[in-house]
This record gives sequence, structure tokens and C-alpha cells, in this order.
Amino acid sequence: MTYEIAAGRVLAPFFGTSLVTWTTVIATVLGGFSLGSALGGVVAERPRAVAFRDIRSALVATAVLMAVSPTLLGLLHAWGARGTGGMILSVVLVFFPASVCVTLPSPLLAKLAMEARPGREGSSLGFLLAAGSVGAIFGAILAGFVTLPLIGSTATFAACGAVALLCLPFVRGGQPGTPAVTIAAAGFVAFAGLAGSPACQYESGLSCLHVVRQGPEVRLVSDGTMQAAERVTPGEADDGTGLVLSYTGWLWARMDRDLGPEASVLFVGGGGYTLPTELLASRPKAQAVAVEIDPMVTKVVRLHMPGAADMIARAGYDASEGEGADGRLGIVHADGRVYLNETDQRFDAAVMDAFSSGSVPAHLVTRETFARLREIADGPVYVNLLDTPDGPLARGVHAILREFYPHIEAVQGRVTAGGRTNILFAASLAPLEPLESLPDGYGPTQISDARAFTDDRGWVGHR
Repeated sequence: MTYEIAAGRVLAPFFGTSLVTWTTVIATVLGGFSLGSALGGVVAERPRAVAFRDIRSALVATAVLMAVSPTLLGLLHAWGARGTGGMILSVVLVFFPASVCVTLPSPLLAKLAMEARPGREGSSLGFLLAAGSVGAIFGAILAGFVTLPLIGSTATFAACGAVALLCLPFVRGGQPGTPAVTIAAAGFVAFAGLAGSPACQYESGLSCLHVVRQGPEVRLVSDGTMQAAERVTPGEADDGTGLVLSYTGWLWARMDRDLGPEASVLFVGGGGYTLPTELLASRPKAQAVAVEIDPMVTKVVRLHMPGAADMIARAGYDASEGEGADGRLGIVHADGRVYLNETDQRFDAAVMDAFSSGSVPAHLVTRETFARLREIADGPVYVNLLDTPDGPLARGVHAILREFYPHIEAVQGRVTAGGRTNILFAASLAPLEPLESLPDGYGPTQISDARAFTDDRGWVGHR
């Protein structure tokens, strides 16, 4: 389970993370387990000496294949693996072989357990299966709460390989293995863990982050998708962030037109904190609360994005305990939906700009989410999506907004080579005054009728 969860994590910088990627990983690993169990059954029927030799070979192969997984994934991506087809091919080639090898010993272990307690084969097999389930639970907890947040995905793969090698002393009897092969495998695993290139510049259990400095801009990239950017001038402080991304330009232009000087705005999705910073810099009496699920994102922003970092230092406070703290920029590290469900604070407007890789989390684009948002936000709601023009995500969100707001404005930006674009909504109870101009490449767009997403039948995500 540690290997499986790490596989989903290491895919993110190359292919994003979504229902599609996780489904592919789980199906591939389970397929490997199935084939490994079948082959292991054949091995278990061989003479005991031969079986032990094969099991030792499988453990060595498991260690090497696990340790080399992130390197192989990077090579396949460099060789042109792209899109859903490239992702599926990469997952199968990289993670299927190790999944086969790691399961190969299981039938022999079951056979040995039943032979050790004649007449009590049923309970022996039951205990063995229970131990496997407990191990899977422990592995999942270890990956999600310990190894991935603390040592990163590359070292986690190497650690999985090291555990496989540590099992070798327990496989006693039969033909002796080749010490040189075992030593070489151990050296390779250690080298992969210590010298392998990290998949992420900054990694948490939730995000794989890179900071890219390009000329006067600093960009925050999460799971391969650019999340935020700000324009900086070395050696000079700036009251705002120098908004770089066109979609933030439209959102800010819309907010600047719609909101008063003392507006209180909820931002679901902190990202680079560029929009909250712009709001507070331009309106000294405004208030903002930014809900960001990953504390690592906030930490990276404070390290590398000077405009937002300065605003957080001057006006930021921990808003997780509610109102009353000094400061104008409340920061809450929590899931946006959880915050919406639990908060009793009211706002003049809200910005929905939360992303997981290249798409919006499904539970943040449902009728129930926006019904709750309507209860706590008295004014306009602004939404940023990534989708194809008039795509299924945009249509579903548009259908939701139509149920709660009589006035909706929708624009879209330039379509990328991948066929997607930013689709932006402003929804309000009052008429929206037209903007004098739009960012370069943006224009009004028409959204077709569709079924509104719900918690029960929601957005399934895409890459």
C-alpha cells in the first residue's frame, strides 16, 4: 500500500492527480497482485529448494523495480508519454512489474502457514490474510502520514525496496542465493534513495510544488499545473503582487468594479495569495479569509513570492479559531468544503479558486457547496475553472449558478494546445456592470444547458 500510494503521488508532476490517474494506479497494482498470486501459486508447487530460490529472486527484483520507479516514470515522460494514453502506458510499464514480484511470495507463505499447523489450516490461512490486511493498513498510514510528507516520494520508493531486501534473511533453506546480486541490489536501492533526483522541489502529502523564476516573474507550479504567479522587482517592495496570470486580471477587474472599500471576501483556495494581496493592498479597510488546504503552499509562498509574503507577514493571522484576531488576512489550513460547512462568519463576496492538479476538486463544485456559499456570502461569487470551451465542468457549474443567482457573466481565455482554457464566472443577485476592457485573449463565452452537479452525482474530474 505504501508503494501504491507513492505511485499516485509521483504521477502528479507529470500527469496531474485525478480520478483517472488514481483509478489507473489502483487497477494496475491490483492487476499485478493478481498475476503475482497466480505465478506464486506455481512457484509454491515446485520443490522447496527451488521455490525458496525463486522467492529470493522475486524479493530482489521487487527492491530494484520499486527503487527505480520514479526514474522510469521520468524517462517515459521525457520520451513523449502524454495525455491519458501516455499516463496509462506509463503506469503499466512502471508499476505493474513490481506489483507482480512483490506478491509472488504470498502463496508459498500461505502453504507454509497451513503446513505448520496440521488440522488447523483454516485458521492459519485466516490469520495470514488478516496479517496481510493489517500490513496494508499500516502501509497506507505510513505513506500518507509519515514517509511522503517527511522524506518525499523518491525516498519512499527506495524505502519500499529496502523493506523488500530486509525480508531476505527470513527466507531460509533451499539453494543459497548469490550474495553479490543481493549486495548490488542493496547498493542500487541506497543510491536511488540518497542520490535520486526528488520528484518535487517541495513536497507534502497533498502537493508537489516547484518554484520557477522567469525574468521578473516568480511562478508557483503545483502537480505540473501553474497555480499562481507574481511580478517582482528585485530589491523593491511592492504594495501589491503585480498580477501576472490573465485570469487573475479578470477576476480582480471584476472584484474591483463590484466590491466596496470595506469588503470582506472569502477565498476558497489560497494558492499564491495574489488576489487576497491585491484586494488588501488596494482597499486598506477590506478584510479577507483565504482557505488553503496545504500548509506547505503557504510556506512556499512566504519563502518565494515577496509581494504575497509581505502581505501575509503584515496582515496575516490564523483564522482557524474564528473572528477576533488582529489582522486583515485570515489564513485557514483546511479543506474548503469543510470550512464552508463549519464557519459562522459572513462575507460580502467569495472567490472559488481551488485546484487539485489541473482540475477543481469534485466536492467543491456541487449544488450543496454553492447553496452553503449562498448562505454565508451576501454578494457576488467568482469562479475559476479549467476546462474545454463549453466543457462538462463549465456546463455543470453554470447550471448550479443559475439556480442561485439571476445574473451571471462568463468569459474564457485562450485555448491551450491541450484544448483547455480558463473559464471564469461572476454570479450575483444584482446586475453586474460591464467591464470597460478584458485581459488580452479573453472574451464572453456561451455555456450550454446541463445537469447541475450534486454531492451524489458530481464532477468526476479529468486531466
